[in-house]
Amino acid sequence: MLIACGDALIDFVPTRNIDGREAVMPAAGGSCLNVAIGMARLGAPTGFVGGVSTDLFGRMIADHAAASNVDISLATRSDHQTTLAFVRIVAGESHYAFYDAETATRNWTYRRGSIPFASVEALHVGSTTLVNDHGAAETKALIADARASSTICFDPNCRPNLVSDKPAYLARMAEFAGSADLIKMSDVDFSYLFGDEPYQQRASTLLAQGTSLIVITRGNDGAIAWHAGAGQIEVPAPKVEVADTIGAGDSFQAALLFALHKQGWLVREKLSKIGADELRRALSFAANCAGLTCTRPGADPPWSHEINWSW
Repeated sequence: MLIACGDALIDFVPTRNIDGREAVMPAAGGSCLNVAIGMARLGAPTGFVGGVSTDLFGRMIADHAAASNVDISLATRSDHQTTLAFVRIVAGESHYAFYDAETATRNWTYRRGSIPFASVEALHVGSTTLVNDHGAAETKALIADARASSTICFDPNCRPNLVSDKPAYLARMAEFAGSADLIKMSDVDFSYLFGDEPYQQRASTLLAQGTSLIVITRGNDGAIAWHAGAGQIEVPAPKVEVADTIGAGDSFQAALLFALHKQGWLVREKLSKIGADELRRALSFAANCAGLTCTRPGADPPWSHEINWSW
């Protein structure tokens, strides 16, 4: 099984009403839930760990997960309200306003012993759950239990408008990066975390501390990856008609993990030995899945039958 742990929420996605005025449409989302949805739709056995409300929006999330074959039996259901995120597109980038006080996601607590890590090939963590002290602490405990048998995958998916103490946040992200076997981030995330530092320099630092694979997605410029054995690899972004970019990075991560799983390279010991050809194939698949996500509004990762790809 592949597991994603973190945020599950309702995005209010921008649209237009019949008069052409701005409107919003509710859609189940949250970066880590999106990753779980993406992996499951491609055909991987997938579970989600995190807080899911029993309210109206929480039931929408649960139905969305079930329709995409994501197992949420490991999630914590509660009567705390669902996190809401309102989205606006500014200069092609998605900007978010979060309503996340005392929510199910904020109050999630890791239940030790509840997850059979021996059967979990990879654990993905990241995003807004790691901003607050409680969520970060619970996720650290989860990683500590998972690390002996599962590959740890990390996407910071930074949300600066939620960060009140940037130095503390940067230190926290560095700690999570230090525990990860695979790190994926966007160029926007990289800039927030590392400023003008060259990609190669930071990648070398991360590889030296034990990370096997670092990937940076760059929108229309495609993705670039660094691996200790396979070296530096770049793949282009597919040319598509963009509806919006909501969930594109999550779709990329989901497809990358699925591709590595499908090829048999996701296990930690094998990930460190992947060859350049296999890695390029996985990255290209991920880029194509992200591109397809961009062609439709909201976080809507592709299903396996929508991707013309042979393994």
